[in-house]
Formats: sequence, C-alpha cells, structure tokens
Amino acid sequence: MQRAIKRVCDVAAAGVLLVILLPVLVAIAAAIYFIMGGPVLFRQTRPGLHGVPFTLVKFRTMQEAFAADAGRLTPLGRFLRSSSLDELPQLWNVLSGEMSLVGPRPLLLKYLLLYNPIQRRRLEATPGITGWAQIHGRNAVDWEPRFRLDVWYVDHWSLGLDFRILCRTLLSVLGRRGITHTEHASMPEFQGSAPENP
Repeated sequence: MQRAIKRVCDVAAAGVLLVILLPVLVAIAAAIYFIMGGPVLFRQTRPGLHGVPFTLVKFRTMQEAFAADAGRLTPLGRFLRSSSLDELPQLWNVLSGEMSLVGPRPLLLKYLLLYNPIQRRRLEATPGITGWAQIHGRNAVDWEPRFRLDVWYVDHWSLGLDFRILCRTLLSVLGRRGITHTEHASMPEFQGSAPENP
C-alpha cells in the first residue's frame, strides 16, 4: 500500500512541479543553448529498479572539448550543478515511472559489474532524484559509505523517511553543500570495493 501511495505522490508532485517550473525550464534551456550551444539536454543510460536500463535526462553542464570534469564544466554548468537546477528534467523520469523523487541515485551502467552483493541491494529500490546518501553529503561522500547509506535506505524505507529526505534535501540545496568531491569536480569513478582482509 505504501508503495502505491509513494507512486501517486511521485506522479502528482512531478506533474505539478513541471507545470509550475515550466518558465524556469525554458529559461535554463535557452541559456544553455545560447552559451554552450546544443544539445540542451544530457541523456545517458542508467540502471533503474533491479538494474533495468532507462534513459536519464539532465540539463547539460559540460563542454565536450576537454577530458577532465573540471575543464569541461562551464560557469553556467557550475551554477546549475551547485543549485541542482541541472536535475530538474529528471522530473520527467519520475512522471514516466523510471525514477522516484526519493531513492538511491542511478549511477553508471558499468558499475553494475563492480558491485558486491551488498552494494547490489541498492538496486532493490527505484532510483531517485535525491536520497539518503545525498542528504549526508552528496558527492562529498566517498563510495563505500555512500553505498552503505543507500542500502540502509532500502532496509528502512517508509513514506515518513521520504518526507524527511525531501525536507533535508531542500536545506542542502539552499546551502549548496556536498556538490563536489574533495579531489574532483563531481565524483571520482567507482573502481570496485577493495577485498576485505581475512
């Protein structure tokens, strides 16, 4: 029952926000087009619930000419990331059922082969725009604790927890905390977990 209520809330909230934020979405799209050129949207295949692939959409924040994230980020892109405005198109992913407002962030497909059995449990929940790991530091949290936070969310999920996460997300976004990792413009690539000592 709670899952059905969560889905109804996701659809209602995403639909209302897309209508209310339409002028903002159009303004951001125009700014990206005139400053960075096309395409306006960044599309990438990500693993969804149970690892089923879907196409995630975000506003584009990077130029294509440079290899490193720090070199590719434009001033506009940096602003969109720090304010989390680049994530707004994912409301469409929520409306279509591929994502939820709250859940573990959908990461790269290639990481699926690197997850250990415990880390793979993060795929038991529909991926979200925000999540338990995001309100505990976003990209500033290293991979191992980030995955532990995701699995904790899977084990303790409730509508009340989602509401708490949404409220704390708003505070985090307003404070622009945890946008970058300490050594990277966004987040270093996940290389797999180190084997445990016997």
